[in-house]
Amino acid sequence: MKRLLFVILALALVFSGFASTPMVMAAQQYKIGVLAPAVTHGWVAAVAYNAEARLKELGSEVDYRIQTSSNAEEMTAQLDDLMTWGAEAIVAFPQWEGMEVPMERALDAGIVIVNFDIVIDLEGIYRVSGDNEDMGVQGAYYIVNKVGPKATVVMLEVPTSGSVSALRKKGFLDTVATIAPDLNILTYATQFTREDGLKDFADILIRNPKIDAVYSMDDETSLGVLQAIREAGRTDIKVITGGGGMQEYFQLMPENEDIWIQSALYSPAMVRDAVDVALQVLKGEEVEAVKIIPTTLVDRDNYLDFIDDNSPY
Repeated sequence: MKRLLFVILALALVFSGFASTPMVMAAQQYKIGVLAPAVTHGWVAAVAYNAEARLKELGSEVDYRIQTSSNAEEMTAQLDDLMTWGAEAIVAFPQWEGMEVPMERALDAGIVIVNFDIVIDLEGIYRVSGDNEDMGVQGAYYIVNKVGPKATVVMLEVPTSGSVSALRKKGFLDTVATIAPDLNILTYATQFTREDGLKDFADILIRNPKIDAVYSMDDETSLGVLQAIREAGRTDIKVITGGGGMQEYFQLMPENEDIWIQSALYSPAMVRDAVDVALQVLKGEEVEAVKIIPTTLVDRDNYLDFIDDNSPY
């Protein structure tokens, strides 16, 4: 009997020990992939930088892979690689046309897709973007305010950038039609690089002896435009807009008192929000399908508020 009581007491002590020991649950880890263009532009480089920085900040909560590509075909192959890897969510910056079909395939496989910046017309995709159309609206008001409603303005569009250029162009032209229908708009195609801005605008200057303002959609393009103006010795141009948030461009704003240099802030750090949206969806949190970050204009009057010595762009 004593032996039986001893066994019962020992078992009770063992089970009470189990009960008092807290159970340690392994935290769930989410697999997130990032698809970004290859670095041909400082802004794009800063997108990849900020995406990886945010993923690192999330620590063991996420396992991630970042892929960069030079065209739609390469990005499609990398999307397939991420699917094979087991990505549960993909943050994509699809700069090229032709990504609808592969992204639809990923959606059908149950993968969360968060597009950064670019609009792709597929049901079920989340998107984080600056307000491209409003950048055009604000650019129109800025130019008309500086040079008047009957000035000659060169608009530099970038058709190869898809919805980015299309929306900025739409916002600009729609606003001009309302506030300055007599504005003389000369439209030329270029790219989002300072080299193309320099080359293309040098030719535009030869063709047009009188220009009052330039509606440029990108800071790097605008740097090339500004160089072309200086090299040509032109003094007629009084406004150059831009877009992105490039520190080098900001620094030029107070140095050129004869030209109003403006940028519509479109920070590459917005991709951090895209990463957060992907994680929130995976956790089952309620998220808006589209998150639009408002436009902020920067010029010589407020540029000091936006100087960031740690920015990679």
